[in-house]
Amino acid sequence: MVLDATERVPLLPELDGRNGSNRAAGNHALITADNDLDALHAWLARFVDTKTTFDNYRKEAERLLLWAHVELHKPVSSLTHEDLLAYQRFLGDPQPASRWIMRKGRKVARSHPNWRPFAGPLAPSSQRQAILILNAMFSWLVHAGYLAGNPLSLSRQRARKAKPRITRYLEEELWNEVKRTIEQLPKETKREREHYFRLRWLFSLMYVCGLRISEVNGNTMGGFFCRRDKDGQERWWLEVTGKGDKTRIIPATNELMVELARYRREMGLAPFPLPGESTPLLLPIGGKHRVLSRGGLHAIVKQVFERTALRLRQHGEANAFLANRVEQASAHWLRHTAGSHMANQDIDLRHVRDNLGHESISTTSHYLHASDDERHRETEQRHKLRW
Repeated sequence: MVLDATERVPLLPELDGRNGSNRAAGNHALITADNDLDALHAWLARFVDTKTTFDNYRKEAERLLLWAHVELHKPVSSLTHEDLLAYQRFLGDPQPASRWIMRKGRKVARSHPNWRPFAGPLAPSSQRQAILILNAMFSWLVHAGYLAGNPLSLSRQRARKAKPRITRYLEEELWNEVKRTIEQLPKETKREREHYFRLRWLFSLMYVCGLRISEVNGNTMGGFFCRRDKDGQERWWLEVTGKGDKTRIIPATNELMVELARYRREMGLAPFPLPGESTPLLLPIGGKHRVLSRGGLHAIVKQVFERTALRLRQHGEANAFLANRVEQASAHWLRHTAGSHMANQDIDLRHVRDNLGHESISTTSHYLHASDDERHRETEQRHKLRW
């Protein structure tokens, strides 16, 4: 079952949605589902090939389904506009907490008795994202002929505001402190060296290439390839498939390839990967060739930030501001750091856009075309690791 958490919550037969008050009349349905659970499965089936999207969409559908049954004793197909307004408020403060919020500490599997749908209250941005996903879900169910109307379509549509300037990144001083934390790690035993070189490689990869965590655990070392530019110089690139299943190539600078070779030697591998090699971009300690989870990668990065904050505090109150800031950082800050530092080094914004895989700089940037060789050359010259 896709919505497997519903197996542990008794969904009463009378709440399965067969007779939901918002069910479409007539025989014009484009899907075979005759109850809410099957209808939600039909909607989610469209995203099974895109794990990140599927996981996010399943999470929001499951939360709404459980809330409707447990709190309102209603099927999803009977929810009204007013119900959805109440749900939006609920997302900001899921109560009772013992029923809805996970205990603090180690995360548990969805099948575990202590699993809960929420880690805590959702931030405003996460609330908006949840509602956007549910709005898309309801719209699709209407289009599929399962529902008569979308109860979220009555919500006030706010004009899009220009996105504020990125502030969640590490300034040069703080980025240097993070590197210093990694450099000061012990390197006496084989395990300590493996831990050190893995962190050094991960932070180098995310900084030079501006990767998302999902792109680190969703791609392999076989994505590295070498080709000659028009001047006959060999240049390394990394091909990744990222958000929206879009593939892009990113300059792999000489510094990055040195870090890769160093990490691979430590793991008992040849310095450079072969085309199509299935080795994950980051390996677990111990060298097993399996993919680390996104949660595991987030935890690895977060631990480095926390160690940096602790080290800064040990050097006096003067560092309190920097310590507090790096303590707030997450893995995605490294992507923002990469983009911000590239821009600060006056790398052409078209090259920054293509390195990060953004859709565009602005509407007019759809008409701009940057040379790949030029992009590699400029990234190589100006976007430095400087370990």
